[in-house]
Amino acid sequence: MKRVKILVTGPFSSGKTSLIKSVSEIPVVSTEKAVTDETRVIKNQTTVALDFGRLTIDDDLVLYIFGTPGQERFSYMWDVLSVGAVGMVLIVDSADYKSIIEARRYLAFFLPKLQIPCVIAANKQDMTGSLSPEQVGQMLGIDDTVEIVPCMAKDRESVKNVLIKLFELVERTGLAQEDQDAIV
Repeated sequence: MKRVKILVTGPFSSGKTSLIKSVSEIPVVSTEKAVTDETRVIKNQTTVALDFGRLTIDDDLVLYIFGTPGQERFSYMWDVLSVGAVGMVLIVDSADYKSIIEARRYLAFFLPKLQIPCVIAANKQDMTGSLSPEQVGQMLGIDDTVEIVPCMAKDRESVKNVLIKLFELVERTGLAQEDQDAIV
């Protein structure tokens, strides 16, 4: 059986926790706490360490999904959570220019260090004023070799589509091996 660790990262309030909650077949291990800084005007809770969920694809494949905190003050967890990951979803709020610009920092931090396949989830596509995946890619300054997938993090089928796209890339690299040792 293949046990594959997927990393979900992105800016504050981009939809990481929602993405994991929408597909996890187990109750999500979440470390959300009350927001204590100026970002509480955006939302009341934030992830302080990680989110964890699991999705069984079939008898031969299980995805272990680890979400990072989005606030800079909790960025010390990024290295810890990325160990053993074979693929990464960078989720951005495509209705928030600031989120997209902030996502550049995540690309710069993770991609050179991990050198694993990455899919960008252009979240909140159902919101008025959201940018298309192509526009998100232009704002991020990436070329068309990076897969940008439209997403609605609260919609299970939408998230499954993002994960399928990522896993297709992972399979091509050969990184998804039998019984990985470094899942956690």
